[in-house]
Amino acid sequence: MGALRAIPPLLKDLNERTVLETIRTGAPISRAEISRRAGISKPTVSLALQSLLEAGLVRETTQDGDGPSYGAVFFEAVAEAAFVLGIDLGARFVRAALCDVLGDTRARQDVELREPSAGTALDAIAGMVDELCSGNGVEHDRIDGIVLGVPGVVERETGRIGLAMNVSGLGDRDFRAELAARLRLPVTVENDINLAALGEHWRGVARGVDDFVFISIGTGLGAGLVLRGELHRGHHGAAGELDYTRAGHGEAHDPCAGNIAALARTLAAGATTTLEPPFDPRTIFAAARAGDVVARQVVTEEARRIALHIAPIAAVTDVGLVVLGGGIGNNGDLLYDGIRSLLDEWLPYPPRVEASSLGDAAVLTGALAVGLREARENVFLNRRAGRI
Repeated sequence: MGALRAIPPLLKDLNERTVLETIRTGAPISRAEISRRAGISKPTVSLALQSLLEAGLVRETTQDGDGPSYGAVFFEAVAEAAFVLGIDLGARFVRAALCDVLGDTRARQDVELREPSAGTALDAIAGMVDELCSGNGVEHDRIDGIVLGVPGVVERETGRIGLAMNVSGLGDRDFRAELAARLRLPVTVENDINLAALGEHWRGVARGVDDFVFISIGTGLGAGLVLRGELHRGHHGAAGELDYTRAGHGEAHDPCAGNIAALARTLAAGATTTLEPPFDPRTIFAAARAGDVVARQVVTEEARRIALHIAPIAAVTDVGLVVLGGGIGNNGDLLYDGIRSLLDEWLPYPPRVEASSLGDAAVLTGALAVGLREARENVFLNRRAGRI
């Protein structure tokens, strides 16, 4: 077999991609600085810049600051070359965000659902997309695609949404196809906790960490696992469904809101406490901060239950970081010391445990990260087809 030879069009594409990414990360930037950072000769940079300028992917701009420019021309990427929509669908809400191809969020909108059903969600999402685009002067053909986070398993082979118990009808229809047809845009569907993990990896506390798990604890329990810098979905797309790790153990290990309320009800019976029905987790944590003895007992047990779910993940995957989110997981001031001490006791190599730094924006951030990766590729590939 003969040696492979470089094909000029491929080299041209590679040079243009390298120059474009150098401009994205370093703008405003001069031709000479592009050459230095990218390791490409100045004549080659000039050829790539000509192509990118003609395609509308970069433009001339002014230098930052008041330093001397010595007559140099500076360049920046065109943020408006494409846009991405990220959507987070929950049982009670829909959150949506619009960002440009540079990753800057242009707008966000949150809407409460009148009922947790697929039909209601479809109408709400369609209305939000129209409002976000029209309200920000973004034309339909500039939207590269939509990434939707759903509370269910997106099955790898079929794309069907399984275990979608919080939104009625979501698993009984081809929601992705319906949304794509309604909006006339490409739609990617992903598990919401997987997207939260990717959000933390892109712009959150897990930035720069290649092996970590994001665990969301609230009314339900789920995890997004990132290994070697990539999302691990598993054979069926169901990796991270922590509710099923309790098989054979009953509800005594469940850290979710319903079982913590049940525990508080049991411990409060006949005790001196400020806790009272319906034993909402928010009031339990508030009472614990105020020094209520029973509430503190509940919190101590909650930390143990969370640690019981972290330990097997850490033992099998050897992750370096656990990011906790969700309505319960965000109470780090009360939970984390207990969790960490138990992991130190149980494991030879306990992971670091930190709170989500993105909060309720984690899923949206992950959706935008996924969409941007595709949009940047598409906007580059389409540049010669006259679609930019």
